Amino acid sequence: MLFGLGLGLLVAVGVYLRAPSAPTQTGRAMSTSASNAAKERAAPAKPPAAQPQPQPDAEADGKRFQFYDILPQFEVVVPRQDTHARSAAPRTPVQQPGRYLLQAGSFSAAAEADRLQATLALRGIESRVQQASVDGTVFYRVQIGPFDDLDALNRTRRQLLDAGIEPLPLKLRD
Repeated sequence: MLFGLGLGLLVAVGVYLRAPSAPTQTGRAMSTSASNAAKERAAPAKPPAAQPQPQPDAEADGKRFQFYDILPQFEVVVPRQDTHARSAAPRTPVQQPGRYLLQAGSFSAAAEADRLQATLALRGIESRVQQASVDGTVFYRVQIGPFDDLDALNRTRRQLLDAGIEPLPLKLRD
């Protein structure tokens, strides 16, 4: 085991030492002069006036990468959405007499419905999970009630709204 560890450490040190480091200004100047010297040796001698002027280095003017110029052209502005306009359901109390259920949520996973039912139980609200099939898809509805008393209905509804749960009042047929 120690031999394997030592061998791995030795390989890692070798890779670290052979890996190219970020070039510094002097490193770039040295590599540029070395490559120019190699080119001069390979090319036939020309008169000094006929040698082309060296091109300005792209790094010298601060534009090493082009995406700094291209990226602002493709900027996408995402419109801000109103986070408070989550539901179109009015928050006014129910005033029409009748028998009601409050549906706290409808989920495609039973675990999510059980989680909401547990959250409601911690707040002292008794609920039940009803399984319903709509167009072949199974939904798990978390329902509270039924309520005959509008005051109890509106109190429970206000308590759910304060907890961040927007219940749907469902009027039951008589």
